[in-house]
Order: sequence, then C-alpha cells, then structure tokens
Amino acid sequence: MKEIRIGLVGAGRMGSFHGKSIAHKIHGAKLTAIADPFPGAAERLASELGASKAYTDPKEMFKDPNVDAVIIAAPARSHAELVVAATNEGKAVFCEKPMAVTLEEADKAIAAAQEANVPLQVGFNRRFVSSFRAAHDDIVEGRIGTPQLLRSLTRDPGLGDPTPIPEWTIFLETLIHDFDALLYLNPGTEPIEVYAVADALVRPDFKDKGLLDTAVVNIRFDNGAIATAEANFQAVYGYDVRGEVFGSAGMVTAGSVQQTNMVRYTAEGISSNTCRQDTELLHDAYVAELASFVECVRTGSTPYATGVDARRALSIALACIESVKTNAPVKVKQNVQLV
Repeated sequence: MKEIRIGLVGAGRMGSFHGKSIAHKIHGAKLTAIADPFPGAAERLASELGASKAYTDPKEMFKDPNVDAVIIAAPARSHAELVVAATNEGKAVFCEKPMAVTLEEADKAIAAAQEANVPLQVGFNRRFVSSFRAAHDDIVEGRIGTPQLLRSLTRDPGLGDPTPIPEWTIFLETLIHDFDALLYLNPGTEPIEVYAVADALVRPDFKDKGLLDTAVVNIRFDNGAIATAEANFQAVYGYDVRGEVFGSAGMVTAGSVQQTNMVRYTAEGISSNTCRQDTELLHDAYVAELASFVECVRTGSTPYATGVDARRALSIALACIESVKTNAPVKVKQNVQLV
C-alpha cells in the first residue's frame, strides 16, 4: 500500500493534534514536513513527531516533492490563499474550517482544486461523529419521514482571553459547524433565508470591540423545514455539541456532552462526567476525518466533506452576519456549483 506523505501547516493547538494523529494513528500516512511562520514552532513539533523537514513558509513546503498532501490548520483568514497555493503545486488538501471567509475566496479554492484534479476536504468533523452519521443515514432512508424541524448547537466550555478573537467568529468559525450539520441532516435541500440575533452575554465588556459570544439563528429551507442553530462560548458544564431532526414520521437526535454513558448515583444526587475540550469530545471524529482524507488521496475518491460543502455553509454564515447588521431576515445567496 502506498504511503501518503503529509505536510502540516500550523503548529498550534489544532495543528499539533492533527500532526499527532497522522504520526501515530493513521495507517498508511507519514508526517513528512511541518510549516509554521512562528520562529521555532515547526522545528519543535517536527522534532517531537519525527517529521524530517520544518519550514517557516508554507508555500516552500508545498513545493517539496516529498509531500503528497497537506493539512491546513493555520488561522482561518489565511485558509483560502493556502488552499490555492497548495493545489497549484498539485497537493491534495485537508483544510480546517472555514475554508474561506468570502464566497469569492471559496470559489477560487474550489476552482483551484478542480483544475489540479486533487481532493479538497474540509474539517466538518460532525459528519464523522458516529451518532450524526447514523442520524443522517436514517434521514436518507426515510425512517423519520420528511424533516420539518431541525436543531444544532455548539456550546464551548469556556471563553478565555477574548482579545484575539476576530470579528464574526461565532458565525464563521463556530456556527459554521452547525450550518454544515444542518445541511448534512437535511440532504438534498437548499437554505433560502436566515434570521440571526447575536450579543456579548458572556463578556459584555468586549462587545464594543466586536465580540459576539452568543447567537441564535433561524433558517428556512426550500423543502419547508425550519432549523435553529445556536452557540455560546461558555457552557460551564462542559463541551456541548448536539443535533436533532424532527420529521413527519419520527425524530432522531445526535451528540452528547457526557464522556461516557455512565451515570453516577450518590447521596449528592445524579451526575456524570463531561468533556471539556473539542479534542476530547470529538477525538474519534477528528481521527476518522483524517483517515478518510488519506484514503481519498490514495484512491482519488471524493471527500465526505468537500469544498462545495464548505461554500454552502459559508453562504449561511455570511447571510447571518448581514442579518445581525440589518436586524432583518436575509435571503441566502444561491450556490453556484463549479464544474
């Protein structure tokens, strides 16, 4: 079996996690190189994980003939440019969400991957969570009838220093997962209109600096279904990711904040342990999405979460931003699938 040689862009928290997965958990993949512009960051992680090369310029790594594919885990606003640069060098790309922050950027990234004829996969991890996958399959098989009401939520376990959080992060980097989850759980449909409200309820002292840490979004789909997506940056009880679809013939739910299905009954009451990090709650999904990407690179198959999927979720996020600005419902721009 051909070994897929991986280059990693980003030696921070998420990049390090993905790097460790490639180095130690993904059969048939080898972490070959790491790039990070912060002095010494790539070298340190490369030494820890056994990668043979370290770069400060990702574009130099993309030219490396010993790299077959790259994982992009850099700051979100740089993703689209890096996707284009990597695919122009013929590299398959796994890109963390969001793939882009404008539809024009998204179109360029999709077109570049199509022109190079390489896989482009986006890190929508909920598609790889077993309960979300099972819910999707039930919906596709018609076991709950026609979806009518949908819900997806993301509640982060704690808001740290809000100073570096870019404007509109709650839609572009947090709820983008929920928008993709809702599209995944209402397959074959298009979102037509959104109405979003958002505020700084966790840290109101940072609202004038552009922070929004709490949001609720209503989405209408062309099959008549109505969806709600919500997010908050401080769930004191743990990292909380869940989904629900109510249909004409039943309902499915997915996700849990619990570490396990163990429930504790003591004199203090009923309790259970909860996950406190995304890499804990979604550990298996993070590994599974990378394993799927490596298989796509090896076989040339279509990724389970594509650049077009990323564009569709982004179109909802951008409509939400406009809705908050105008305090009114906003039509979602229709997607144009490139060929």
